[in-house]
Amino acid sequence: MKTTQRLDKLLSNFGYGTRTEVKQLVKDGGVKVDGIVVKDRSIHIDPQSSTIEVCGKLLKYREFIYLMLNKPNGVVSATFDNKYKTVIDILPEEYKCFDLFPVGRLDLDTEGLLLITNDGQLAHELLSPKKHVSKKYYVLVDGRITTDDGDSLREGVVLDDGYKTLPAEINIIRAGEYSEVELIIYEGKFHQVKRMFEAVGKKVKYLKRLEMGSLKLDERLEPGKCRELTEEELGLLKGVKDEMEIEHGLGEQEYE
Repeated sequence: MKTTQRLDKLLSNFGYGTRTEVKQLVKDGGVKVDGIVVKDRSIHIDPQSSTIEVCGKLLKYREFIYLMLNKPNGVVSATFDNKYKTVIDILPEEYKCFDLFPVGRLDLDTEGLLLITNDGQLAHELLSPKKHVSKKYYVLVDGRITTDDGDSLREGVVLDDGYKTLPAEINIIRAGEYSEVELIIYEGKFHQVKRMFEAVGKKVKYLKRLEMGSLKLDERLEPGKCRELTEEELGLLKGVKDEMEIEHGLGEQEYE
């Protein structure tokens, strides 16, 4: 597997300017590779095994980035959008040199936990319909959630397109004019949580994702803020493919 990259492309991706600006930086002797000043911007280097210095500052190369974002309302879970800001747009500048993408989607008005990475293999494991990775939500519902509603959701409800959901876990925090619920689902159909409550005659007023697999939203993260995963969180998340393979005898579903 090829691990080398052109020096000018690597430095440009890390925010050291355009290819033209990087060319001048290299020409001026501002770049060292393994302690030696380089003057050829087109050389290929392995950033994982080489030591790279730019203007005396060590470049810290990482192949993969893993960010926990507390997605705010009004931002789309995409890398590009003509109308709205994306979750990539609101990341700190230091991460914009990486080809990051959101793992799955949250609706425009849904808040909460969203994993941002450039690790395609991990994203595949988390989103694979065969894995049935759990997702936990806080749901504010317009109307009283009854015992029968809870039983229906636990058994699986039929959505508006005729699809019957997998059994969910539900904890009714408060039932009243507005009800508060914690819901855990094991799939990711389009607008699934909202459609599940519609199936029992209720409307979701507010939705926030709290957990995805073993990853829990850091309560200290304000909406729109992110941080890198800890080694412990990443280790637990990478173990999801072993822990969450719950066989339900179903084929592939449309995931978030």
